[in-house]
Amino acid sequence: AADHVCTVSDWTKCLLLREYDILHSKVQVVHNGVDGDVIPAPSPDLPFSFLKEVGAKIVLFVGRITIQKGPDYFLEMAARVLQHEPRAFFIFAGSGDMEQQLIQKASELGISDDVLFTGFIRGQELYDTYRAADVCVMPSVSEPLGIVPLESLLVGTPVLVSKQSGASEVLPNALKVDFWDV
Repeated sequence: AADHVCTVSDWTKCLLLREYDILHSKVQVVHNGVDGDVIPAPSPDLPFSFLKEVGAKIVLFVGRITIQKGPDYFLEMAARVLQHEPRAFFIFAGSGDMEQQLIQKASELGISDDVLFTGFIRGQELYDTYRAADVCVMPSVSEPLGIVPLESLLVGTPVLVSKQSGASEVLPNALKVDFWDV
């Protein structure tokens, strides 16, 4: 019944057009953004610097640890990467209903020494964690847009994003994969 509908991505627009009886002409895409002027300057001592000192490569997941965000795929990917790069270290920055399940799974996979669950972080701590990472991965199963890769890129950390996200359409130079392709 709305006169006009705004979505955050073409991905979401297509979903609305496919699932609901909405006229194509009513729907307009307005991508989300991140204000680079509010990003805090780096702290003098970045977190996880001890990992960098021993040559570790840090791979970061930021977000709710729920099925939609694909953290289980991130963990499967971690196990595969560690077979080829044993100095990699994987950080889950977030919390959610799958957290305990993934902690258990990391133990079952034998990689719990290479995985850290920080819990929810924000502000200075979050941006410093982005800066410490070598790559930030967003393996979302379904993501209307995704602010995480935008924040990561603002501090210079490259991203790997799910093709099933709106972020994949606004980041032409990001690495893109299907969320299930660990």
